[in-house]
Amino acid sequence: MMTLAQLYEAGRRVVIGSLTFAAEDIIRFARDFDPQPFHLDEEEARHSLFGGLCASGWHTSAGWMHCFVEFWKGEIQRLAAEGLHAPKLGPSPGFRELKWLKPVYAGDTITYAVTLIEARVVASRPGWRINTILCEGENQHGEAVIRFESKVIEFA
Repeated sequence: MMTLAQLYEAGRRVVIGSLTFAAEDIIRFARDFDPQPFHLDEEEARHSLFGGLCASGWHTSAGWMHCFVEFWKGEIQRLAAEGLHAPKLGPSPGFRELKWLKPVYAGDTITYAVTLIEARVVASRPGWRINTILCEGENQHGEAVIRFESKVIEFA
């Protein structure tokens, strides 16, 4: 079985997918999870600090996770077709430095990426590794909209 560090060299940025934020999706997510006026109502949003309907930062973050899960499923299949076993990735023990750098407006398409920063063996858990990854998203204009650093557990 390969490790994540063998599969992706540290510092190499990998695009994991894109997501377009439709007004209806922004409103639906906001209604359930972040019911602030600038996420719920186009007219109120026009008169807000943002000047238009924009996605919750949590929606933007969830978009990254959605793209990563779909990307990773594809990687597992790709590697299996090559006769290789993908690393077993588990949950994240946390993240840090989450930054919503620019609003994501209705109609924006965000392209998400991941970069392996480091991988280390967990001395107390044989076969386990902790990977530190940089998670990013940029809009269709190439402007960064989200960035955070996450840890991902890898099992042997």
